[in-house]
Amino acid sequence: MNNILTQFPGAKALVDMFPVGEVYGVNAHVHSPYSFSAFTGISQIFEMAKQENIAVVGINDFFVTDGYEPFYREALNAGVFPLFNIEFIGLMKKEQQQNIRINDPNNPGRCYLSGKGLNYPFAVEDRFRDRLIRIVAESQEQVRSMIAKTNDWFRRINSGITLNYDEIRKNFAEELVRERHIAKAIRIAVFEQFTGEVERIAAFTAIFDGKEPKSSLTDIPGLENELRGNLLKAGGKAFVKEDDHTFMNIEEVMDIIVNAGGIPCYPVLLDDRNGHYTEYEKDPEKLHKELTSRNIDCIELIPGRNDAGHIERFVQFFSGKGFAILLGTEHNTPDMIPLTCDTRGNKPLSAEMKRISWEGACVVAAHQYLHAKGQAGFIDPQGKPKHNERESFVELGNAVIQNYRIKTKKYN
Repeated sequence: MNNILTQFPGAKALVDMFPVGEVYGVNAHVHSPYSFSAFTGISQIFEMAKQENIAVVGINDFFVTDGYEPFYREALNAGVFPLFNIEFIGLMKKEQQQNIRINDPNNPGRCYLSGKGLNYPFAVEDRFRDRLIRIVAESQEQVRSMIAKTNDWFRRINSGITLNYDEIRKNFAEELVRERHIAKAIRIAVFEQFTGEVERIAAFTAIFDGKEPKSSLTDIPGLENELRGNLLKAGGKAFVKEDDHTFMNIEEVMDIIVNAGGIPCYPVLLDDRNGHYTEYEKDPEKLHKELTSRNIDCIELIPGRNDAGHIERFVQFFSGKGFAILLGTEHNTPDMIPLTCDTRGNKPLSAEMKRISWEGACVVAAHQYLHAKGQAGFIDPQGKPKHNERESFVELGNAVIQNYRIKTKKYN
């Protein structure tokens, strides 16, 4: 589909028409069914966005952009501005050797990195497209190995259940099959195979190698999380370790993001429930220096997993450094939570946090608009972010989103 942003007036005219004013709700990071998602379909994302008065939503699937076209179409219909993002998992080998955790709490050296505001329609050089295809293929080989090990275990415990990759992909996935799809398939198979409560508990206990499930049979997300933790994660009977050589380094990931028109963005893990940070993130000054040395001037957080005080201090620090800051919910577990971003314990964001989140979304919206017009966005041709121009990007992005809301009224 053509990008409606190509039809918008020039930047100066837009800014003159729509001065900065109201702050709108934003969710800049949701996964769709094209990777794994709590949503049954992309349309559900926008139904919830309208119900919750969210003006901007960003798709953020792992490795793939297959959801972009339906996401764009549903965004038009809903009058919600779409951000086109992607997420990768890279490896920082030096940090891995030093046992430094980045933004994966369990795997030293493992680093998640997002790209924000990619080109729509998606476009990337062939060499990078080939790399993306290989990443997907390698991830699916690991999944096939997990399924094979799961079936071996199920035969040993005489479960009467056999999994099939093609069936899981057809029934539960739009594109990638991931661990969570396997867990969902197992949970459904147990419920179909055994009808009584006692029999189902016994089946899960056998699958967990003698451990009774902690979740009730009505707690679907809990059961599926236990299946992942007991069976598919490290120490589980069907665990398959990812080979380090299948991970790109951060420079390679950033090259793909920039070539696809995106803004490299570091997803911050921040505090856990005990107030602990990873080694990489515990010192904000040091983290700021590290990110800027890599030409990263954009961060994102999932505030629902963080304490309100911790995230407020952190966000204000990086906002003061000129960073573009985005907030989201992920929705990459079976739990169906609201799209509205809250902090841990469902504590609402402060007005300041909402403003900073809105401004970050405006930066990405302006970036997408400029690229649609064939102009340079927030990242210059050398791959460096224009953090000194953040305020002008906020002004332009605000105008772009306001104009979009008016132009899409005819669709909804």
